[in-house]
Amino acid sequence: MKKILVQGKTQGIVLKSNDPINFLGTVDKKTGIISDKNHDLFEKSIKNTILVFPSGVGSSVGAYTIYSIKSNETAPLAMICQKADLTVATGCALANIPLITITDEEFSSIENGMKISVDTDSSNPIHYQ
Repeated sequence: MKKILVQGKTQGIVLKSNDPINFLGTVDKKTGIISDKNHDLFEKSIKNTILVFPSGVGSSVGAYTIYSIKSNETAPLAMICQKADLTVATGCALANIPLITITDEEFSSIENGMKISVDTDSSNPIHYQ
């Protein structure tokens, strides 16, 4: 079941990771580029993407990292995950980044490069184009 945690409306191209994201240790705040060599999105930018990932991990300070990447204009347009931990939910709320959780089945059906519209006021908040 989809759950809307942070409201919003946007559209963009999916950047999908099968690895959880530790925003504090993995994302460069100035560029939005994943800097962890062991992450499946290593050297990719999350800027202006619809970021799809299983969950967040790590310190609660990661919420401030999400806020910082938004302030630096290097944040994703929206985040979609299977499980939103407190860090991701708080960070998206602070930064006003739409956040939706989805089922494992929906997660499996989303692929890198897909174009998606997010509209949390709609009866179907995620629309595949």
